[in-house]
Amino acid sequence: MKISRRDFLKGTATSLFLAGFNFPVLASTSRKKNLVVIMLRGGMDGLTAVPVIGDKNFEKRRKKILIENPIKLDSDFALHPRLDGFHECWKANSGSIIHATSIPYTARSHFEGQNLMESGGRVPYQEKTGWLGRGMKLANLKGDGLALSLPMPLLLRGVPKNDNFYPADGRLPREETLELLRSIYADRSEEELLDMMNFIKVRKNEQKMGVGGSFGSDARNNRNLAVEAGKYLSKPNGPRVAVFEVNGFDTHAAQGGVNGTHTKCLEEMDSIIRYLKAYLEDSYKDTVILTVTEFGRTIAQNGGNGTEHGYGTALFMAGGLLKKSQVYSDWPGLKRKELYQGRDLNATIDARSVYASAMSTVFDLDFNRIEKEVFFGDKLQNLSDKLFKA
Repeated sequence: MKISRRDFLKGTATSLFLAGFNFPVLASTSRKKNLVVIMLRGGMDGLTAVPVIGDKNFEKRRKKILIENPIKLDSDFALHPRLDGFHECWKANSGSIIHATSIPYTARSHFEGQNLMESGGRVPYQEKTGWLGRGMKLANLKGDGLALSLPMPLLLRGVPKNDNFYPADGRLPREETLELLRSIYADRSEEELLDMMNFIKVRKNEQKMGVGGSFGSDARNNRNLAVEAGKYLSKPNGPRVAVFEVNGFDTHAAQGGVNGTHTKCLEEMDSIIRYLKAYLEDSYKDTVILTVTEFGRTIAQNGGNGTEHGYGTALFMAGGLLKKSQVYSDWPGLKRKELYQGRDLNATIDARSVYASAMSTVFDLDFNRIEKEVFFGDKLQNLSDKLFKA
């Protein structure tokens, strides 16, 4: 059966990009280190994923969407009970959370917020490249990219070959692309795989003409995407960077508690972390997995048992390059006077400080250079020693 364009557009749960291929063979004293970024689109609710323990100001505002029986992490914070994969990382001393964090953006627009989440700038749509692409360029990583989604995210733009990851001149797809598709979609025929590639070329041409949309995978393929990404990242000459996209966190209604809509999105994120850890094997010790999102959600539930766009949120990290398992936070409190504009968890840590510190660790770059050349000289906090191993 041929796969129609309509079939492709039905599923946009998760997408995968691999970049930084053809890493040179290293001396025995050197290490290939990997960075995986999981973009959580829609505004991940940090207080659903990582609820604060025993705060009545929080509990009374969320009576119908509280998470029951969360997993206690420390004296102040707990973990959503469905995040089993991350919890395994936590117990292995390779899982951390940055709480009360966000990018420096407070206007609560998805379009602007996601643009700044990826560009690392302060003014929406001003930057045409992404902070990860600029970091790769600074580290002299080759931009050869392999994508199972379109368009190439802004996050990775800035390295020329990343920007041109799929040929638009009618050439056949690279063998690596077909190999990855064969692995992930093992139940599909060779004819169907070629249909996929033809679809991607059609989408590439449409985007040149300004047509929107993207190619994504069904939720059932989350495991396969993470498995194959782990295998590729573990290769000595494989990619050093992987980027996933998970959509659906904009839960204005029916957010629910443990079994709600937001939980399903968190489970997708957790599945990616779980299978990356398993299939990276020994390379997990030289990897950082980092989540990013455009903003958090309001403290109070709304009339539809959902939440509105907010400010402060939480970031998840996993991998053997983490210093230890911890909830790192300069906690602002949840009393009304402590909230941003009286409604949102305040952000006391610039998320870009985490991004910069992760790149400094993985790409072996001086933090001050990253601050100056990747984040336009904005003053950021160097968290490398607090979050990562030397």
